[in-house]
Amino acid sequence: MSGPNTNFDPVQVAALEPEALEANVTAALEAIEAASSLEELKAVRTAHQGDKSPLALANREIGALPPSAKADAGKRVGAARSRVAAAAAARQGELEAERDARILIEEAVDVTLPAGRRPLGRRHPIELMSTRIADIFVGMGWEIAEGPEIEAEWFNFDALNFDADHPARQMQDTFYVATPDGGTDSGLVLRTHTSPVQARALLERGVPLYIACPGRVFRTDDLDATHMPAFHQVEGLAIDKGLTMAHLKGTLDRLASEIFGEGITTRLRPAYFPFTEPSAEMDLRCFVCRGTDADCRACKGMGWIEWGGCGMVNHNVLRATGIDPQVYSGFAFGMGIDRALMFRTGVADMRDMIEGDVRFNAQFGMEI
Repeated sequence: MSGPNTNFDPVQVAALEPEALEANVTAALEAIEAASSLEELKAVRTAHQGDKSPLALANREIGALPPSAKADAGKRVGAARSRVAAAAAARQGELEAERDARILIEEAVDVTLPAGRRPLGRRHPIELMSTRIADIFVGMGWEIAEGPEIEAEWFNFDALNFDADHPARQMQDTFYVATPDGGTDSGLVLRTHTSPVQARALLERGVPLYIACPGRVFRTDDLDATHMPAFHQVEGLAIDKGLTMAHLKGTLDRLASEIFGEGITTRLRPAYFPFTEPSAEMDLRCFVCRGTDADCRACKGMGWIEWGGCGMVNHNVLRATGIDPQVYSGFAFGMGIDRALMFRTGVADMRDMIEGDVRFNAQFGMEI
């Protein structure tokens, strides 16, 4: 049996010839040097170091060589690929350094410059208080109702049992909308309370009915620390079978505790309103001193703070809206939202609420 032919002179593969390898290395080095960005260098590395690059294909050809030729060819291909890899790594380091230096310049921040941020916006505190009160009623299962600010005189007065000669109808108390010729018999007024919304709701929705009506109202009051010609009210109306003053008292106690905190109770003092009978003035137990401080700024030592009016809905109001008072009963109440804001936050002058000074709004942020 004959031994291996050690004198075999292998036939060189073209891709493995020294000249071909050098040409591929030269082309790769030139492309690497010409790359001006990391993205371009990535493409060059794929072309000259990837699986389909000339050097990678040459490396595959080594397997087809006789054993006596593989070692020499492997050394030459390995050296060529190492030169290309070293050049690519060096070029990547250079490009990364250039990128970092460029970013430092382009994204530099001068911390000595004055801040250019716009201040955050604020909702008006009266709107915040109105929303808070509306949320309380919604939480009790009531609905929120709205109506026009320019109201028919019938809804504002007649439907609510105001007599034709009631003092509230006089021009020194109510803003009347003029006719085109300047007259005052248009039958329209700027609503003096949000009770017209209740009358409209009774006509449109029927009973049973549980609604709260927040909104702006108008009266001919002079502007001072405690009065405004345009202010805000919230009124509540509940009509159902079997409602009594006890339900009214419980609702008011719940509303007061939600707005002013636990421990705040209400009391009812006899009063008169055309649209309720019996009627009462609603007082709050002073939320500052609880009636224990004779010098209290809130209650002046009385222990109670007047908040609004309330009572059982007058039968004439129910009849005017088509409700049988022998079947249904109800209660109504109303209080000033602006006044509630003053009580809750300690604002001493109502004029601060309407002057438009952003510094006043800014102290309340987004929640009352």
